[in-house]
Amino acid sequence: MRETAIAGANGLPRMAFAALFATTLATAIGNTGLISVMPAVGRQLGISDFLIASIFSLSALMWAIFSPYWAARSDRRGRKPFILVGLGGFIFSMLGCGLVVLAATAQLAGPTVIFMAFLVIRSSYGMFGSASAAAAQAYVADHSEGARRVRAIATLGGALSLGTILGPALAPFLILPPVGLSAPMFFFAAGGVAILLLAAIALPADGPPKLSSRRVERTASIWGDQRIRPFLLYGFTVSSAQAANTYTLGFQVIDRLGLPPMEAQGAIGLAMVTGAAAGLLAQWGLIAMAGMMPRALLRWGAALALGGNMLIVMLPGYGALVAAFALTSLGYGLARPGFSAGASLAAPDEGQGAVAGAVGSIAGASIVISPILAVALYEIAPSGPFIVLGGLMAAMLGYCWTSPSLAENRVRSDAIVSCER
Repeated sequence: MRETAIAGANGLPRMAFAALFATTLATAIGNTGLISVMPAVGRQLGISDFLIASIFSLSALMWAIFSPYWAARSDRRGRKPFILVGLGGFIFSMLGCGLVVLAATAQLAGPTVIFMAFLVIRSSYGMFGSASAAAAQAYVADHSEGARRVRAIATLGGALSLGTILGPALAPFLILPPVGLSAPMFFFAAGGVAILLLAAIALPADGPPKLSSRRVERTASIWGDQRIRPFLLYGFTVSSAQAANTYTLGFQVIDRLGLPPMEAQGAIGLAMVTGAAAGLLAQWGLIAMAGMMPRALLRWGAALALGGNMLIVMLPGYGALVAAFALTSLGYGLARPGFSAGASLAAPDEGQGAVAGAVGSIAGASIVISPILAVALYEIAPSGPFIVLGGLMAAMLGYCWTSPSLAENRVRSDAIVSCER
């Protein structure tokens, strides 16, 4: 399973892992940068908060539907082509969204037309961008085992967290004349082109001959596997909670500071950066230093996210909101590689593509409904979403102790190998 090329610290060829890291980083920068500016875009254009959330929800639905499809195709044709497909979808989506915002600010169309254009173009990212996420995790699983796989998945998760630091941090400074709010999206699209070229050159191909001897598992059978399903159920719940926290944050900041949307943009970016830094600390610091395996990651992740949501409810003010959001992000930063790596380690080699597809599907499905429900509940009762999220995290903490797969940290015996292998 090991490549003849020089392997990096995570068991993959260094240049291959660098390409995967850059792919994850670039898409995270663009997506979180877009999330950070969309509350301001929506309120400036007269589009309701609920409709803004629904734009991302449709894209997430497409992501949930297409992730297993791309994962299955990568089992048959190799991972690299679909990493490139995903990057192409990211570039198209960012460029298209930038053009839509530009048309809106130039008053070339009304809010209804602009909303529908946003809805269609953003959904293209869910359809095609999901290919890279599913293929990247399967590529990691193809070339690593045991603790190395946990570290590799956590490192990619760290790239995601780093991207969520850089996206909101960069976006306010990229709002430049003459295109204004659409400028960040054009910059992100240009960055995507650069990463696409890097991945095309640096990522080794892994064509059908390498995978043809494997029996390809279906995603449906993965969900029916009693060893794997608890990790996926936990993952869906935690990912949904994180989406709700993230997508309500911009509206919370605007309301707590009492500022116009454009003036609050810097404060929104700072809050998102702080949360992402906490997630990065979890994935690149705590997991690496403590050598944490899935069982510990799942328990600590749910406990910290529970505490953060309760602090959002109890403490007023912007500073308290930022600190509480950071605590929830620290918890999610532990929980997400915990369930991803746990499911991967519990699955046989021939099921890695299906597991990657299921994890990718969870990432999309978790954003379909939870942001809309959270924003709608927030408009009715500002503390409501976070009471619900706290309750869900308490339930997941209990689930970690009662589910045999999660409580006993069951994985295949041949997956627990020495880091020296």
